[in-house]
Amino acid sequence: MDAIKHAAEESLVGSTYSDRLVTSLKESGLVPGPASTHKIISHDFQPRTQLEVSFDGKAVDLGNLFRARECRVAPSVAFQGEDDTNPHATYTLMLVDPDAPTPEDPKYAFWRHWVMTGLQPLSGDSNLVAATKFPVTAYHPPDPKADSHPHRYLFLLFRESRPLDLSKDDIGGEEFEQRRSFHPAEAVSKFGLTLVGFNWMKCAADDWSEGSI
Repeated sequence: MDAIKHAAEESLVGSTYSDRLVTSLKESGLVPGPASTHKIISHDFQPRTQLEVSFDGKAVDLGNLFRARECRVAPSVAFQGEDDTNPHATYTLMLVDPDAPTPEDPKYAFWRHWVMTGLQPLSGDSNLVAATKFPVTAYHPPDPKADSHPHRYLFLLFRESRPLDLSKDDIGGEEFEQRRSFHPAEAVSKFGLTLVGFNWMKCAADDWSEGSI
């Protein structure tokens, strides 16, 4: 399988990053809000590793704005293994949308865009995270409509309590309509996952503008 670029070697999570993350969750209306109401992110969440995501070199940075054209190809993902954790630990990544089909009427939240299991930071100086399994849910790029305000897209990184061997049906299927109304908290409970990293972005249609709605 392909390898995913690893973060540069440094302290896993600096206090400045943690503070920015917590502040962004509050200011975005995610916590308190849908991420806490649906028991995805707790009010006292503190990341144990810094989750770095980038689309063709443009970094996702706690709520910055992308256009749909920038997200057509799956992003690169980088994170370091946690301190004081089994070095052979594996991780699951989810990308979900709490604002589908629109932030004003999120009746299809959480729309499931991507699920990867079996991510494993490699030891040594290779600076790689191995993608040891094929996606459980293939990447589907964000596609908010021009008549919608920007959507929030959540990248959730979980430590697996045991290596997972899931089928597409185990997570709900990956056909378009099967991705609707996904409940991350149910998957967390069912598969023994622990949230350890988080990042998020906004994405708008290519032709969206503030005055278009």
